[in-house]
Amino acid sequence: MSAGTPSDRVPEVLDAWRMVSARRGVEGRLPLSALTRLEGSLLDTKGEVRFALEFDRDSLQVPYVELRIDAQLPLVCQRSMDRFLLPVRIVQRLGLIRDEADEAALPEGYEPLLVPDDGELRTTELVEDELILAVPVVPVKPGSEAVERDWPATQVEQERANPFAALSALKKPDK
Repeated sequence: MSAGTPSDRVPEVLDAWRMVSARRGVEGRLPLSALTRLEGSLLDTKGEVRFALEFDRDSLQVPYVELRIDAQLPLVCQRSMDRFLLPVRIVQRLGLIRDEADEAALPEGYEPLLVPDDGELRTTELVEDELILAVPVVPVKPGSEAVERDWPATQVEQERANPFAALSALKKPDK
């Protein structure tokens, strides 16, 4: 996270095309409490997100913004029901496009980012969108996989878990 200086005062809105032309970047920190769309996926909003946005053009002159995000997201493990911090480190290159038709021209490895006509990108929204995508559908605390390995389900427990097992006993054998 080299370009720019770390700051608690993150620009709310960036002019994407001006940032690309100047080959500029910004970096900063956001409290998790500022990410209202992400909040519903988290156990609490204690903590912060560090990020950097670097604007430039690649060798094919494709304008992009590279996001670097570092966070610890407080989640509830769905196996143990314990609070845990999910380490999230994202490096994502977003190809800046003016029209959805431009998406096909993006090089491999780029995700499309449709830039509004006014060129304005909201810093918090960019960071929050990537974090929302990083939250697992079923959060599981690292290391909790060992529970199943150390205490596998018995044959009786597996039969009880199958509600149709009792029906197989009622089935008449074919003669």
